[in-house]
Amino acid sequence: MQFFKNLLLYISAFVPMYWLIFIKLVVEIANGNLTFNILNSVNFATLLLLIALGVWGLIWNVFLNTEKSEEIIILSCKNITDQHFLGYFSLFVFFAIPIDLSYMSGYFIYVIILILIGIVYINNGLYYINPLLNILGYNFYDITFKEVGKNQTRQAKMFYKGKLELNGNPCFAKLKNTNFTFIDKKHKKV
Repeated sequence: MQFFKNLLLYISAFVPMYWLIFIKLVVEIANGNLTFNILNSVNFATLLLLIALGVWGLIWNVFLNTEKSEEIIILSCKNITDQHFLGYFSLFVFFAIPIDLSYMSGYFIYVIILILIGIVYINNGLYYINPLLNILGYNFYDITFKEVGKNQTRQAKMFYKGKLELNGNPCFAKLKNTNFTFIDKKHKKV
């Protein structure tokens, strides 16, 4: 189950790019530069499927996650979202290099590149490289915390919507997946 959640998180990272490619295809067909053939139909279907899966993956991981929240006290936090801007930017620039998706060879190269990036992304837990989360207002933090009632401090990388302020108040986080954890802004158990 966790593998599928991670795969969908990877797909969600590219939702803005899928939209850009989809819009490009629509404009090219509307201008008569492309025809509505089998390959372009497959491109449209693939892009719509990837957009739907990416959005579903984000909803599943953020809002429908049924893992138990743990009460934590954040001892220190550092916003590291900006450190990964070039990671976002380089991936999008790479895909801005014109790969002509109206040819079968270009389409397969595009798919193979996405698979290879996906393998690296999932194997290395690079879930913080997710421009869609940044667009939605989430920041990525390197956090030192301790669970309430325990003295052991731990470190994790967590997402928080908005700016995280240290105030000493306990908050809640689902700690099972330390690669993709959200701090609950409402400070309630889920």
